[in-house]
Amino acid sequence: MRILLVAIGLGTMLAACQSATIPSEQTTRGQAPTPGALTTEDARAAVRRYLGTQPDSALYVLPSASILDADGSWQVLVPRTDWTNRMPNKAAFDVDKATGTVTRRAVK
Repeated sequence: MRILLVAIGLGTMLAACQSATIPSEQTTRGQAPTPGALTTEDARAAVRRYLGTQPDSALYVLPSASILDADGSWQVLVPRTDWTNRMPNKAAFDVDKATGTVTRRAVK
């Protein structure tokens, strides 16, 4: 009985320590929420903000990025300096047009 009460007490203490709100992914990355990415320049700016939070951001050549319209999102292909003699030599990102959320994509 005594062990059960101690276990319940620990469970209550742990529950009290946990936060009721979980920060969003954008908040933890340091990005401010954007109203969306309606133009190619908005998509380029969203990828620039996203890459600014990455430790390897100096490897990307954002001025040479190509941007493709993919229905509800923009696909942004950004060359990398360390992939010069490699195929593929670009990293791919999707930018949601409605929210401006950037997602890293695998390149095949």
